[in-house]
Order: sequence, then C-alpha cells, then structure tokens
Amino acid sequence: MIGRAVRAGLLQAGFAVDWVTDGRDAELSLANDVYDLAVLDLGLPRGDGMQLLAKLRAARNELPVLIASARDTVQDRIAGLEAGADDYVLKPFDLDELIARVRALLRRRAGSGSPQLRQGDLVLDPASKEVSKAGAKVDLSPREFSVLEALMHKPGEVLSRERLEEAVYGWGQEVASNAIEVHVHNLRRKLGAAVIKNVRGVGYRLANP
Repeated sequence: MIGRAVRAGLLQAGFAVDWVTDGRDAELSLANDVYDLAVLDLGLPRGDGMQLLAKLRAARNELPVLIASARDTVQDRIAGLEAGADDYVLKPFDLDELIARVRALLRRRAGSGSPQLRQGDLVLDPASKEVSKAGAKVDLSPREFSVLEALMHKPGEVLSRERLEEAVYGWGQEVASNAIEVHVHNLRRKLGAAVIKNVRGVGYRLANP
C-alpha cells in the first residue's frame, strides 16, 4: 500500500518511477545503473534492505539512497546512515516531505544547493514545475519539462535518447520511437532553437550559456 502511494506521489511530482517489491528484484534493477536515486524499504522479502545497501556501497555505487522504514530506534537510523544511506525517514511519513527530501538529495548530487536549476537566462523550478527564459514564463507539457530537467541536471553532458527516455518514462509506459525527438523539437520551438544541441549519433545536451 505504501509503495503504491509513493509511486503515485512521485509520478504526480514529475518523476519517472520504477517500483519493485522485493530485495532480489531491487538488486537486479539497480545493477542496470540507470537510476538517479533509490527510495529503499528495509523490510523486504527475498533480501533485507540493509544488506542490499551494503552490497551497493561495496560495489562503489554512489547512487543516492533514501531509506523509508518503520525501524524507528536511534540505533536503526544510525546503522542505516553508517551503512551508506544519504537520508532516513520513518513510517508513517508525509508524502510531500518525502518528495522534498528526494529533490534535496538530487540537488546535492548535482552539486547545487539551490532549489532552482539555472543555465544562462533559463531557470527551471522542480518543485513548482515552472520554467522561465529571460524572465518570461514558458509553458511546457509534463514530459517536455522532464526532458529539460534531465538535461539541466547534467549541464554540458550529452544524454542519449535512451537515457532521456528513462528520465521521462517508467516501466510499462508506452514510448513512441520518436518521442524524445518530438519533445526536443517542442522545447526548441518554445525556448529557442539554440538552447538544445544535437550531438549527431550520440544524443542531446544544453548549449553553453
């Protein structure tokens, strides 16, 4: 029930979400190395969450991990953080707080303390889902916003079409073969053709401000 609610809340907040319900599936999924963050329960069937976290860190995987657990003693929280978790929230938790903590961890991973992402005169606010260019608000669809957010989280880095699809679509969502191209075309139309560069045969990146 909690997993279903968290998935729905994160989707509503604009994240692409994959949800697994046991430790073995979680380990297999994380081995793909395509995620920006994991929300991890500790009480998992087929593999304890703490053991999964230990394996992740032993493999030098620095993926941000937010533990969400009913294990509520101070010793439990210390053990989770010492094992390599980046944050720890107790069940029952407020979904808005969980989402705020997820955004804070993603900002930290991107090396930014600001809640807003900036590139030149382009400003994106992940919380309010607002984008402005040169001070003027720009209306984007949710998926256009997700593509732009993925690019702004990695300024200067070229993201492949597959990587952008992973940032926009979760498991089970149908993806048209040219979906990313369509979203990028619409972003260029709304923000200016020079904002997003196409690196032929590789992917897309933001232009230097």
